[in-house]
Amino acid sequence: MANRFEGRGNLAAAPELKRVQVDGEERLVAELRIYFDRQVPDGDGGFIDRGGFWLSTNLWGQRAEQVAALLPKGARVHVTGTLVQDTWTDKETGEPRKAVELVAEYVSLDLGRLEGVSMRLPEDAAPAD
Repeated sequence: MANRFEGRGNLAAAPELKRVQVDGEERLVAELRIYFDRQVPDGDGGFIDRGGFWLSTNLWGQRAEQVAALLPKGARVHVTGTLVQDTWTDKETGEPRKAVELVAEYVSLDLGRLEGVSMRLPEDAAPAD
């Protein structure tokens, strides 16, 4: 059974869009580095950060392209996906390495930090009068 992850955090940098070969097919992937904080009420109507963690995150396909085009460094995002363990051999030492990564299904903006929103109409929508 896959394990499910859902969290809110801040982008360390703008997402990096890459084209990679997967099973002979070129695919788009956006690589994100996100700090998932743990906010708790401070008793005065605000919140205190009680520690968090960094997580490397990948988002694939059309969503990858949109995220890379729209999200800046520092954006507050809500992410859902699956945690996976990646393994590789260190090129310098030859030692085996492991890391937990998030394969995101959805990345959306947390509305609390937005100043405005601009939307495009679907291609088949008629303009409003």
